[in-house]
Amino acid sequence: MSDPLEAGPLESGPLEEVADDTRPPHAGPLSQISAALVALAVGVAGAIGSLALGLGRLTQPGPGLWPFAISVVIVVLSAVLVFTGRRLEDTERFSKASLLTAAGLVTLILLAWLLPLIGFEIPSLLLVFVWLRWLGKESWRTSIVVSVLTVAAFYLLFVVLLQVPLPRLI
Repeated sequence: MSDPLEAGPLESGPLEEVADDTRPPHAGPLSQISAALVALAVGVAGAIGSLALGLGRLTQPGPGLWPFAISVVIVVLSAVLVFTGRRLEDTERFSKASLLTAAGLVTLILLAWLLPLIGFEIPSLLLVFVWLRWLGKESWRTSIVVSVLTVAAFYLLFVVLLQVPLPRLI
């Protein structure tokens, strides 16, 4: 009788071999470097925008301190990726599945645009619902329930408990 805690050899091969036949083809080093340059530009834009908000001091941080810190991390990691990107093979060619990522980005932009106009409740509810129903392929019931509960939880946490001055309808 063998010990159930004793490790033995795996029956199947590595996960990489199983997943390779379903992955889109590699896009190449130019795509890898282009993506890194786009991320670098976003990081620089974020740093400039956060400087305009004011950094404050470490003892009294301004509204731009954390966005600035995150932007610096994005810039540093993107710069590293620009120099190492030619050797990496983790970019995928643009495919129909890539449209889901684009749809997620568009909905985030819509959220940012609608937030100051009509508050956070409706845009957030719609964002979570769209992501669950159409991007995540969840059922209607799950999408509705989770969307309402998520927005209610954020409302309680940020508006009621932390008293963050979010633009809101209620």
